[in-house]
Amino acid sequence: MSSEGPPAVARCGPSLEGVAFRGWPAEAVEFYEGLEADNSKQYWQQHKAGYEEHVLAPMQELLNDLASEFGAGRVFRPYRDVRFSTDKSPYKTQIAATLERGGYVQFSADGLAAGCGMYALAADQLDRFRRSIADELRGADLVRRLEPLRHAGAELAAHDRLKSAPRGYAKDHPRIDLLRLKGLVAWRQWPPEAGAELEQPSSLVATFFRACAPLQAWLAEHVGESQLEARRR
Repeated sequence: MSSEGPPAVARCGPSLEGVAFRGWPAEAVEFYEGLEADNSKQYWQQHKAGYEEHVLAPMQELLNDLASEFGAGRVFRPYRDVRFSTDKSPYKTQIAATLERGGYVQFSADGLAAGCGMYALAADQLDRFRRSIADELRGADLVRRLEPLRHAGAELAAHDRLKSAPRGYAKDHPRIDLLRLKGLVAWRQWPPEAGAELEQPSSLVATFFRACAPLQAWLAEHVGESQLEARRR
């Protein structure tokens, strides 16, 4: 899941027209299952052509289908940044992309996933986020916007969360679970065994992004972009 800044508000719209993408083939899952078992340069080089045909090309098809409503997509590089990690595995075990107008899409051996929101917040964003959650009107409004997403099977995720209440907030606050978060993303996963549901992934993802529009709007209004210099975030 990306943390490269807050995504824009996803726009609601009609069903996608001219949808071409029909999902990733079984070879894509097999590729990532193999990579999880052997995350090495040798495996990657031996299966690179399969990655480009069965993993990357389908992701590009999905992004093309979504572009008219959610903007151009950007696929992340498959290489991990291992400079500061104890895990030196060179390759990511998922392919992921962001959409220009908001949204994140991922595919791996665990299937398809999508997310909307602000995954990681800078210090000034986090302060506004918590103040808004603690506010009776704004906080209650957020809870109302999240309920339909939860009922639709979405989970709430973030870059990190506190084990207890943040400083200055009561441990028994009615929205303490939200106050402990250091970001807020609605996350939906569709495993490979989802079957027919995954035969039209473009419509599946677009429907989820539209459902996230109220959450995106709340974040845009009450949290917004960081005003801090990058090195101070």
